[in-house]
Amino acid sequence: MNWITISLNRKFILGTTSGLAISSLVFLLLYIPLYQSELGGERAHTATQINNVLQASLENAMLKRDLPGLSEMVKKLGQQQGIVSVFITNPSGEIRFSSRQSDFGKKLNIPYKSQTVTTRFIKNEQGQEILRSINPVHNKAPCKECHGPVEKSPINGILYVDYDAAPLRSKVRNTTLLLMSAGALIVILNLTGGWLFIHYYILKPVNHLTRASEDLTRGNLKSRVDMKGTDELSRLGDTFDFMAAKLQEKLQELEEQKTFLQALVDAIPDGVRIIDEQFNVLLTNKAYREQHKLLDKSGVGDPCYLVTHNTTKPCPPTLITCPVHEVIKNKKSIKVLHQHYRTDKTSLDVEIFAAPMTANIKGKVQTLVVESIRDLAKEVKYSQEQKLSELGRLATGIAHEIHNPLASVKLALDATENAIVSHHGCPDSIMDHLKLVDSEIGSCIEITGKLLKLGSPPAEYPELVDINNALHDTLSLLRWQAEQNNIEIEETLDTRLLRVLASEGEIRMVSLNLAQNAFHAMPEGGVLKVSTFTNKDRIIIQFSDTGAGIRAKDLPYIFDPFFSRRADSAKGTGLGLSISLAIIEKYGGAIDVESGFSEGSIFTIDLPDASHELEGSE
Repeated sequence: MNWITISLNRKFILGTTSGLAISSLVFLLLYIPLYQSELGGERAHTATQINNVLQASLENAMLKRDLPGLSEMVKKLGQQQGIVSVFITNPSGEIRFSSRQSDFGKKLNIPYKSQTVTTRFIKNEQGQEILRSINPVHNKAPCKECHGPVEKSPINGILYVDYDAAPLRSKVRNTTLLLMSAGALIVILNLTGGWLFIHYYILKPVNHLTRASEDLTRGNLKSRVDMKGTDELSRLGDTFDFMAAKLQEKLQELEEQKTFLQALVDAIPDGVRIIDEQFNVLLTNKAYREQHKLLDKSGVGDPCYLVTHNTTKPCPPTLITCPVHEVIKNKKSIKVLHQHYRTDKTSLDVEIFAAPMTANIKGKVQTLVVESIRDLAKEVKYSQEQKLSELGRLATGIAHEIHNPLASVKLALDATENAIVSHHGCPDSIMDHLKLVDSEIGSCIEITGKLLKLGSPPAEYPELVDINNALHDTLSLLRWQAEQNNIEIEETLDTRLLRVLASEGEIRMVSLNLAQNAFHAMPEGGVLKVSTFTNKDRIIIQFSDTGAGIRAKDLPYIFDPFFSRRADSAKGTGLGLSISLAIIEKYGGAIDVESGFSEGSIFTIDLPDASHELEGSE
C-alpha cells in the first residue's frame, strides 16, 4: 500500500475517531447535569411527599399536642436507607426535631428564608457529601392558634432531609462509565465497519489504480486495472483501462513512426543531423555516425561543436561560417565547406548543406537546422572511381579489340611460315623478317594483356596479388613514356614471392599513379627507383625519384582532394594521391612520404604480408 492510501486510511480513522469522541463527550457533558438535575428533582419530589406526610403528621400532632409522636416519626425517617439525617427547624433556624439526638437545640448559621423547595449538594459538619432537600412547612388556618395568622407567620418550620451523595455519585459514575463504554463500543464498531468499507470498496480499488499508474509510468503499457462492479470506482477503473489501451495504441503508433523516420533518415547516404537553437544535436543518421566514428554513440544530446570540432563552445561566427548560426539568423539555406574531426581525432573534409526547419517543441515554436554532410574524400573517390572505371572499361575494350586481331595475325603468320618452309623453303633474310614480325606481334599481345589487367574492375573480395609481377607489368607500360622524358626506371624487386590480399587492378592503379607522379616531378629527366622488400610481417614498396621534391609547407596537404602542385607546371586534378591513399588504407596499409625541396621524394607503401595472415588464420 502506497503513501496515498495510507494517508487516506489515517485521515478516515482520525476523522471518524475524533468525530465520535467529540460527539460522545458533548453527549456526556449534556447528559450528566441533566441526569443529576433529574435525580435531584426526584429526590426533591420524594422529600416533598415526605414533607407532606410529616406536615400532616405535624398538624395532627400539634392539634393533638402529640409532639413525642412527631419526634419519633422524624427519628424513624432518619433511619431509612440512604438518608443521613432528618431535622426540622423553626423559621429562625433552631433545630426543634432531629433524627440525631445531638442536633437538638442547635441553630443553623444561615437560616433558610425561601418558601420554595430546594435540593442541593453540600458537605456536612463531618465533611461528608450529602444531597440536602429543604422543604418549608407552610402555616395554615388550623395552626394559627399556636403560630399566629398566616400573614404574619407564613412558615411554621423547615424540614431538612439529608441524603447520602455517595450512592448517587457512584450511580452517576457507573452510568457515565456505561455510557462511555457504550460510546467506545460504538466508536470501535463504526471504525471497524468504516475501515472495512473504505478498505474493500475504496482503498483496494485506489491501490489497484495506483499500481497500474506506476506500471504505466515505468513503461509497462499492458498494465490494466480490470475492476469488477458498477460503482463509481469501478467505472473509473474502466475509464483508466480504456485510457491505457488508447495510450498504448498511440505510443505504439509513435514508436512505429519514430522507427520509420529513423530508418528513413538512416537510408540517406549522406550524413544527416538536426540541431536546435542551443546547438544541441536532436537526431543523427547512420551515415553521420559512420563518418565521425561515433561507434555505439548516436551523438544525440551533445553540442554540435563538441562532436565535430572538439571545442567546448560554439565556433566564433566571425572566424568561421557556422551553418547553425547563419540559418537561424537568416532563415535561409546555406552550403559551406568545413573540416570535421572524428572521435579518433582524425579529420575529414566535408561539404555541408544546411536548411531551416520549423518545429513545435514543448509548446514552443523553434527553428531547427537540418545539416546534410557529405564526405568530400568519398565523393572524390566515388567520382574518380567511376571515371577510372569508365576509362578502364574503355581501355579493356580497346585492348581486347587489338588483342584478338593480333592473336589471329600471329596464328596466320605462324601458319604462313610453316607452309613456306615445308613447300618451297625460305631464304634466311625472309625468315629473319618473319621472326621479327612474330616477336613484335608477341610484344603487342603482351602489352594488350597488361592493359586488360590494368583496366579490370576490382574483385568483390580481396585476392592474392603478386606485388612484384604487378609492379613490373605496370612499369613496363611506362617504358616508352620514360624514354621520351629522359627518365630511367630502376627495378630492385625482392626475389621472394611477395603477396598481399587486395585487388590486383587497384594495386596496379596505385603503382601507376605513384610512377606518373614521379615522372611529373622530373620534367627535365631523372631516375625512378622502385624497390620491394619485407619488414617482419609487412611488405614495403618504395618509389624514389630525383625530382623537384615537395615544399615543407605543402607536405601536410598532398593527400587532400584537389590539392595539386606539379613541377611541370601542368594543372593536375589533385585526386591521384587521395585515391591511392584510400585504396591502400582499405587493405590495412599506409603511405609515408619523405621529401625535401629540390631533393627528390620517397613514397613508401606499407601493406600486410598475406603469407603471415594466411598462416595466422590456419
